[in-house]
Amino acid sequence: MPPSKLKNFSPAQSVRVCDHPECDSEGEFRAPKSPHDLDSYFWFCLDHVRAYNSTWNYFDGMSQNDIERFQKSAVTWHRPTWPFATDSRKGAARDFSPDRDFFGSFRDDYGVLWGEDDDTVVDESGQRRRITSEERRALAELNLDSDADLQQIKDRYKELVKKFHPDANGGSKKAEERLKAVNQAYGFLLSSGYT
Repeated sequence: MPPSKLKNFSPAQSVRVCDHPECDSEGEFRAPKSPHDLDSYFWFCLDHVRAYNSTWNYFDGMSQNDIERFQKSAVTWHRPTWPFATDSRKGAARDFSPDRDFFGSFRDDYGVLWGEDDDTVVDESGQRRRITSEERRALAELNLDSDADLQQIKDRYKELVKKFHPDANGGSKKAEERLKAVNQAYGFLLSSGYT
């Protein structure tokens, strides 16, 4: 064996003695001194470390609430966490559809995900065509699905205009902004030839 692999050992090296009173055995095994100071250790022989560990209680002196808080935090290794989604509706991811793909990020050329006709609409000439992301956004603004026809769009528009009209909402700015968005969406759908 090369000399570099050999450990330097000198008989003068000190040997730890067991920290248990009345024990002179070698202290080979470490045990934490306190739950609040896990970096300080007692050194015990095998018999005394077993006895110490059998009586060790990390939660000694903690209230039930402190114990529950610790256990809940232990799930994430005591690291901070935050929610992934801000949508307060439960199951928002489950009801994903092409109507909610506002940026046109997903394609389903083979009709596997949503069926063949879910991402298309019949235009004035009677031909099927893909719904654009702008049309999808406008329909979402009116809370309509992609299969809505012109009459449904007009009916929903009338309903939303009545709901968000400033006179019906005491001049609310929020309602006024929503009405502007509804007007823009309706105007876009009419001008794009969506039927």
